[in-house]
Amino acid sequence: MPRELVAGNGKILVNIDRHLQIRDIYYPYVGQQNHVQGHANRVGIWSDGQFSWLSSESWSIHNDYHKDSLVTCCTAENKQMGLRLVFEDGVHQRENIFIRRIKVTNTTPHEKKIRLFFHQDLNIYETEVGDTAYFAPDSQSIVHYKKNRYFLFNALFGNNGISQYTTGIKRFQSAEGTWKDAEDGSLHINPIAQGSVDSTFAVEHTVGGEQTVEAFYWMTIGRNREEVVALNDYVQEIGPSLTIDKILIYWRRWANKSHFPETDLSDEILSLYKRSLLVVRTQTNENGYIMAANDSDIQQYNRDHYSYMWPRDGALVAAAIAKSGYQGMVKNFYRRCSDVLTKEGYLHHKYNPDGSIGSSWHPTIAKNGKEQLPIQEDETALVLWAFWEHYKETGDIEFAQSLYRSLVRPGARFLLGFMDAALDLPNPSYDLWEERRGIFSFTCAGVYGGLMAAHNFALLFGEDDRAARYKTGAERVKKGIEAHLYDEEAGRFLRGIYLDEETREIKKDYTIESSIYGLFAFGVFSPDDPRIRSTMEAIERELYIKTDVGGVARYFNDYYFQQTHEVDKVPGNPWIICTLWLAKWKIYTAQSLSELQECRHYLDWVADHAFTSGVLPEQLHPFTGDPLSVAPLTWSHATFADVVVDYMKAYERLQ
Repeated sequence: MPRELVAGNGKILVNIDRHLQIRDIYYPYVGQQNHVQGHANRVGIWSDGQFSWLSSESWSIHNDYHKDSLVTCCTAENKQMGLRLVFEDGVHQRENIFIRRIKVTNTTPHEKKIRLFFHQDLNIYETEVGDTAYFAPDSQSIVHYKKNRYFLFNALFGNNGISQYTTGIKRFQSAEGTWKDAEDGSLHINPIAQGSVDSTFAVEHTVGGEQTVEAFYWMTIGRNREEVVALNDYVQEIGPSLTIDKILIYWRRWANKSHFPETDLSDEILSLYKRSLLVVRTQTNENGYIMAANDSDIQQYNRDHYSYMWPRDGALVAAAIAKSGYQGMVKNFYRRCSDVLTKEGYLHHKYNPDGSIGSSWHPTIAKNGKEQLPIQEDETALVLWAFWEHYKETGDIEFAQSLYRSLVRPGARFLLGFMDAALDLPNPSYDLWEERRGIFSFTCAGVYGGLMAAHNFALLFGEDDRAARYKTGAERVKKGIEAHLYDEEAGRFLRGIYLDEETREIKKDYTIESSIYGLFAFGVFSPDDPRIRSTMEAIERELYIKTDVGGVARYFNDYYFQQTHEVDKVPGNPWIICTLWLAKWKIYTAQSLSELQECRHYLDWVADHAFTSGVLPEQLHPFTGDPLSVAPLTWSHATFADVVVDYMKAYERLQ
């Protein structure tokens, strides 16, 4: 189930599903460790002898956020029970506190005694083995802990604290969990349990007819009992209502710190733009690692997840965020890339949020038995390209100088050395989709952009000899692209070529591929170059989804989450980023305001396929428009922000 709501502060991340159930809690890094592992942390209501979990079909739920903030504003209504609940959830911008305010309205004319039940299902350190859950009488709260991870849960309903509680065994032998005990409206008290455990507690209040009473639920996280108790005291001292109000105001001011130029973009587009910046903020660690996605349900597909930093995704996200005016948020990304760069000057496939190397499926030995580098070269190259884009936005020469010797020079040295001298192209590596090994247009474009960035940095620091070498290398790559990756007969650029390293035979890959947009995006060719134009027109013609859903596929006959083999009609699932790449090209080549306004169709398409909360998935079902794979995808949100800024700049230029 995609995560329709996310809240975080760079140290913790809480994901919430459409039933308002917490499904992921990440700490001490965004993306590592997940102490819930996708299990539902339920919310239930008892009134007038009736009990219902919010996951029941009797509830009508609308999920959203407060405007321009990371505090949610969700409505759940159960007409049969005569109840309406408004949830406002947020993570403190500085402290490890998750808090939710619930406005409970009795929609009937009669007084009701109402109990709210909260269920906690944790797998601390990503396993249920050895967990402990207990009731703490000093703080009147429930605590879950294991080793150096503590989670304290507390609640109020009006002025009433926890009235019932229990702890017990879950998903072991015949025990389902303590949540089952709640379904008769009362709990059998058990103060402590260890092993595979969960907990449930209740708060209650009498609510008059057509009256509203506020309830609060909060979680504090720390490395020991003293930390979580101190944070619990902090919430109670300030007051949970004021605490969440301050969180709302902070994120609203954060989202509105940049000035928008006057354009014809709709309020809906501008709102989604700010929502995208906020979502990217939740996926970005304080230490700089930018996570691809943190929807743990993807583990059901491949027993792995997206909670990694791919340097390529991170570079494109960081460049977009800097372009949007939030350079400070991504500054540490470049420091971390410098830290993990190998002594040879390249970056690995992907990284965990603590900087360790992530899982990979790129082999270190080729089919012919020879050793090969298991990398995607574009990941190294695009970090250099993005770093120069960052410098252009900030002019921070001290920061650029601090990483020039440790990041730019070794990275550029690797790009220059990892070349096929006869082809004037980079050596084979894996493509950006991590599926095939060869020499690809996107990779070559990234290498060109990376070398030109190194050239610009070298000039900035007065190293003219190096600058000349880097520029010569970039020009060689451009020459090789023109010679081997443009096909005169097809009248467009190729996805790539495959080189038999023994016979030197070249096989061309004519598959139409959306990522070829990189040839103009990273500066190799002008967007209005006739060869780029014919290529982008072919992408629009052949990769646009011919259903009511629309959108652009990654490439022809894309197999990832494939929903149909009618590839002439549906060449692949529509992806948010691929659709926006086409929009980017159209914005770049618009020659009048009327031409530019036609590009709004793509921005509107993205907005139309966002959740009501503004969260964007990776891809969509080509017939229903439902989200596929993970949500939110950081790359989707960053690309939307990037293209909106492109539109704003083009509007200003064309006026």
